[in-house]
Amino acid sequence: MTSIEDLKPAPKGEIMIYQPYYPKDKHKVLPYAISLYSQGHLEGTRRIEGGKGIPFVASWYVSKLPSELTRCRIQFDGQAELSYEITIPNSELIDYLISALRIYREGQIADFPQGFYRQLLNCKESAS
Repeated sequence: MTSIEDLKPAPKGEIMIYQPYYPKDKHKVLPYAISLYSQGHLEGTRRIEGGKGIPFVASWYVSKLPSELTRCRIQFDGQAELSYEITIPNSELIDYLISALRIYREGQIADFPQGFYRQLLNCKESAS
């Protein structure tokens, strides 16, 4: 497993497929987000305002097509009852990973943006 600091940019061919899905201001981070996406998981900490963060592991099925749907599962604090799933297009997941990389660069904590959690928690809790 490669840590966020050690991510290498994705190959140019993969970047070209995804580039049209994002505004220019995200193109600089896109090669690293695709590389992170290709790993199929992200370990991080959900930031809680005024409190201690909650560790999580997110995992997803990797595909090379931006419009293909992927199922992303996230488990908080290593507890099965705190598992959630969301099915979204790969391009949307990579957009959330772009934000996660930006959040990491700001505070050295891997975390998804608020929009990801809003979408995730509006879905039904998964039965594991």
